[in-house]
Amino acid sequence: MTSETGPAPTFDEVVVGRRSIRGYKPDPVPKAVIREVLELAMRAPSSLNTQPWNFYVVAGEALDRIRAGNTERNLAGVPDSREFRSHGAYEGAHRERQIEIAKQLFAAMGIERHNQDQRRDWVLRGFRQFDAPVSVVVTYDRSIHGGDIAPFDCGAVANALVNAAWSRGLGCVINSQGIMQSPVVREHAGIPDDQVIMICIAMGYPEEAFPANAVVSRRKSVDEAAVFVGFDD
Repeated sequence: MTSETGPAPTFDEVVVGRRSIRGYKPDPVPKAVIREVLELAMRAPSSLNTQPWNFYVVAGEALDRIRAGNTERNLAGVPDSREFRSHGAYEGAHRERQIEIAKQLFAAMGIERHNQDQRRDWVLRGFRQFDAPVSVVVTYDRSIHGGDIAPFDCGAVANALVNAAWSRGLGCVINSQGIMQSPVVREHAGIPDDQVIMICIAMGYPEEAFPANAVVSRRKSVDEAAVFVGFDD
């Protein structure tokens, strides 16, 4: 990550060095820095240059109210009201990767397999967006809802956002737990009904001593993911 006095990281350093951050310093993030991050992220490609994304950047008391309402409703058993389609449970290799990263995180945090209290506390941290000082709620216009292109484009801008944040010394984690109760998010972030809530991104300065922040997920190799057609070996 870059420092106040050190040189800016290269593109490769940002992409390879970035990791999901789940523990944050309480320090506020200057609005000017967030604007820089958004300006960079919004260079992401979109279908026919439609740029469907919008951002509701929430901090302070408004974010605290979202955390509280999201947690209370989830604990009370209120059904999930996320506004994007879910694929259901993962299976096969996808499930294996899900389990692998969970094991890495739990090992780093010292969460024992059968310690339900610790596991519950971890889930609650997700409902609270990992206590980050900033939440960026990504939405798109309801007028283009129903297809897959707008969510695809919002995924592109979310990826660009977390990398841009990393280049500015900020950590992020893309977190759907934080928007499980969309009415709460709408109310306290001031999101109108003509917007679809796609995802939220927790943001802040990483707490380097937080064990889970050191976790680096294993990635598929190019040989596992890519098929080359028409090339001479």
